[in-house]
Amino acid sequence: MNLHVRYEGDDDPDKCTARKLARFDLAELHRSDRATPYGVVLNPHAEQALSPADREVSDRLVALDCSWETAGEAMFSIDGEHRALPFLVAANPINYGKPFQLTTVEALAAGLTILGERDRAEQILAKFTWGETFLEMNAEPLRRYADCEDSSEVVEIQQEYLDRE
Repeated sequence: MNLHVRYEGDDDPDKCTARKLARFDLAELHRSDRATPYGVVLNPHAEQALSPADREVSDRLVALDCSWETAGEAMFSIDGEHRALPFLVAANPINYGKPFQLTTVEALAAGLTILGERDRAEQILAKFTWGETFLEMNAEPLRRYADCEDSSEVVEIQQEYLDRE
């Protein structure tokens, strides 16, 4: 699974997880929608949840790297099959413990895990001191999402976690 990031550059460059992934050749950054390749786009506004069935859609996983303040629906004009990540909790120092407030690397690692590429998720998270914590905190939901057949099953499991909140 090739990792791509539509990079806005509006966050602190020293804290930007996408830039760090690119420095280690773990993801490719793109400065425009047109330059960003078609793939499975992680989009919190998508109507369909990411599921293992999406492995058949593309060999590219695409994330948008921008500030949470500007991450409105209009920002997600990237070509591709848009999928929302299900309920997960952030482990990054800025949004620790907050549901759905993932960094770019957390989103990509979650996507990889759901798509059956756990080793690759561990590889990209290893570059961050808190990376392993993300997988530990979300171990049960990630395992359950990865065992699903399709998006509707992912949504059913997600609802169990949302009902607990």
